[in-house]
Amino acid sequence: MPVHNADIAAVFEEIADRLEIQGANPFRIRAYRNAARTLGELPQEARALLEKGEDLRRLPGIGEDLAAKVSEIVDTGRSSLLERLRRELPPAVTELLHIPGLGPKRVKALYHDLEVQTVEQLYRAARDGRIRALPGFGEKTELNILRAVEAHATKTRRFKLAVAAQYADALTAYLQGVPGVRQVAVAGSFRRMRETVGDLDILVTAAANKGVIQRFSAYDEVAEVLSAGSTRASVVLKSGLQVDLRVVEEASYGAALVYFTGSKAHNIAIRRIAQKLGLKVNEYGVFRNSERIAGDDEAAVYNSLGLPWIPPELREDRGEIEAAHAGRLPRLVEFADLRGDLHAHTKATDGHDSLREMALAAKEIGLDYLAITEHSRHLGVARGFDPQRLARQCDEIDRLNPELDGITLLKGIEVDILEDGSLDLPDEVLGRLDLVVGAVHSQFSLSRAKQTERILRAMDHPHFTVLAHPGGRLIDRRDPYDVDMLRIIRHARQRGCFLELNAHPERLDLLDSQCQMAKEEGVLISINSDAHSRLDFAHLRYGVGQARRGWLEKNDVLNTRSLSALRRLLDRTM
Repeated sequence: MPVHNADIAAVFEEIADRLEIQGANPFRIRAYRNAARTLGELPQEARALLEKGEDLRRLPGIGEDLAAKVSEIVDTGRSSLLERLRRELPPAVTELLHIPGLGPKRVKALYHDLEVQTVEQLYRAARDGRIRALPGFGEKTELNILRAVEAHATKTRRFKLAVAAQYADALTAYLQGVPGVRQVAVAGSFRRMRETVGDLDILVTAAANKGVIQRFSAYDEVAEVLSAGSTRASVVLKSGLQVDLRVVEEASYGAALVYFTGSKAHNIAIRRIAQKLGLKVNEYGVFRNSERIAGDDEAAVYNSLGLPWIPPELREDRGEIEAAHAGRLPRLVEFADLRGDLHAHTKATDGHDSLREMALAAKEIGLDYLAITEHSRHLGVARGFDPQRLARQCDEIDRLNPELDGITLLKGIEVDILEDGSLDLPDEVLGRLDLVVGAVHSQFSLSRAKQTERILRAMDHPHFTVLAHPGGRLIDRRDPYDVDMLRIIRHARQRGCFLELNAHPERLDLLDSQCQMAKEEGVLISINSDAHSRLDFAHLRYGVGQARRGWLEKNDVLNTRSLSALRRLLDRTM
């Protein structure tokens, strides 16, 4: 894909922003801003000038160093300096620059003085009245920031993945019933298993598309038809979710699936590869001049570019292209790899079904073992267990297991991690269990240092096994608490315990990036449903999707082990 002047200007602006946040030399910052302005206003493409052999140093504000950087961006589509700066600052910090009223100087102050790195942390700082004390801010500025963040958060409505799945699954089934329809696929961020979805992109192939658009537009849940042509239509469902349908030729189906699955950054990367090979790739196929050489299936599209097929969950331009080139793509974990679930509740606390019902439901979806982990007494709202009630449930599980065929119940607890890092139940009862799942359910607003130390102290407990929902977030309802996740992951490795990927669609916690971090550090992740009823094991679908986005393979996941192998690992932590 050709690099335009606007692309180069955007790179230089981001470099200047990041340098200013870091407090770099003002003259260096100004040089990048001036270069961005020069290139943004240049009537001729810098790419074309370089092809003609022109010396870019003749342009205002472009010296030898900046000219070399322009050449690098034009040749590779990347800037090594920008990539280094992105590694040096938290990835989300530049998102703060998208908040109206926040320029680099203010972001710098917020980052250095309040350790604000994300929009969520910015909102908390403004809400808690901590911003007004900074020099150059004040109460009015703090209020404006709070309003700007709230407006930013509601700018585009997004649907949780599990909610979007309800509409996607129903629409897929509906379209598959339309006469002549052969293939139906939901693409976009839904197929990449993003935790939230802005809209749905659906692709259809049909023997004859006559009637497909009309049937789609007449779907019962359609509230508004935005457009309807011969091969494409856009509607808004009554839920507010926009759905775009495209009817494509079978010869283009794979190319369209790649294109509409995205992400945008991934698609740009593969178009650049195509360009270097003298090819053109778009939603209709891969072309050499006017000849289509691939397009009917995704694998053929990638193979024509010298790449193996890349799983949709990885298509974020976060190293998957390089891994594919090097033959190092992970063999991602699949739902069928799961052998058990290590976090579930019954009606003894805040669940809805009995021990036996939960065991049989877990068996029905193919699991070999299920850990029952009721809440502990500190969580009074969930009727958490005291030592006596936990002991009675242990006895009940011991009596029930011989009656079960093909499924084993493990004795556990989801024990509260108290503010001082101690656990909510005594050692003598915890020592009887197969595993102890520790969880933070209170005091979410502790400082980063205190929250981190609290969790580290809990993990040092001799009976601690798994850290539940490590970030503590509820999507769109509660921000994650402020914690040093890398330090926690490394402590888990030293301690020999594990982290949970909570598959509940309100949580999906760990984040995908944190899963990848844990993988790199050699810490096993347990994909758990946090089921409160026998129906909730369906949550595991979303947990596996999040794990795949985090590059996790079967061996990176604790509960892909057999029961005997799992027990050996658990015994080492208890």
